[in-house]
Amino acid sequence: MPITLTATVEHFPIAGAFTISRGSKTTASVVTCRVTDGELSGWGECVPYARYGESVESVLSAIETVRPLIEEDMTRTDLQTAMKAGAARNAVDCALWDLEAKRSGSSAAALAGIAGPTPLTTAYTLSLAEPEEMRAQAAKHAHRALLKVKVGTSDDTARIRAVRSGAPGSRIILDANEGWTEANIAAHFAACAENGISLIEQPLPAGRDEILASLPRPVPVCADESVHATEDLERLVGRYDAVNIKLDKTGGLTEALRMRAAAEALGLKIMVGCMVGSSLAMAPAVLVAQDADFVDLDGPLLLSKDRSPGLRYEASLVFPPEASLWG
Repeated sequence: MPITLTATVEHFPIAGAFTISRGSKTTASVVTCRVTDGELSGWGECVPYARYGESVESVLSAIETVRPLIEEDMTRTDLQTAMKAGAARNAVDCALWDLEAKRSGSSAAALAGIAGPTPLTTAYTLSLAEPEEMRAQAAKHAHRALLKVKVGTSDDTARIRAVRSGAPGSRIILDANEGWTEANIAAHFAACAENGISLIEQPLPAGRDEILASLPRPVPVCADESVHATEDLERLVGRYDAVNIKLDKTGGLTEALRMRAAAEALGLKIMVGCMVGSSLAMAPAVLVAQDADFVDLDGPLLLSKDRSPGLRYEASLVFPPEASLWG
């Protein structure tokens, strides 16, 4: 039977609003790709991100350009050069992984050489707000083992202290989303050290982070917007202590696995993160996140409605996907 590819747009309402230093949103708009051989179908999901010049329309257009090649049974290996890294390739790549697993009668984990994936402790994200509101958010979720807190203003010291006060026993990741500057980063680093923060994500704008090479880093610093693919890694050494691998940046599971191996070889710690999407977007990332230093795969927990069946979450744990969802 001939291969067919389809791509559709879906919208998932967010529970409340999701706020970072660049703004707020109340809906997660995703692109879902299906690759079918007439009997079996594989699917994948991506989240277009405006910060990287992506939109739902641009992602649909990019997928359409490779549709004839996919329908000629293009391999995942060839896909890596046929499409650039980003959300569009992620959806297609993960759909091909899912179809390949079904065709083989195996699992995507087995195909990736991952034996017996296990549940992982995932972060839960708190939105940017005024300090007292953030303290209340932290207190509400203080039972969680790991919190990820959105910051990124000119003075986040009060927010850092408020969140620590609200969740004294939780490990905390701070995500500044490029919102700090050379003028305030040292003060923010000091506040992080004072309050036992475990990791700081992307404090400075990508391309303007040279100071990290000479500035003392009392808390490990993780690259997010500064890293997309394997080729970015070497220039990060000396500036960053960790990298955040997101499939919507790497362009799928294939490149994400390659990037993780290269990052570990360079001595960088591994964080596996996500955009705000459904369980279908998180499922392949759970494979990359096995034994990672930090896991942030809470996208479905931020939605008011997820896919069914979705990933299984229990307290701070996210479980590997069942075949009925993906892989």
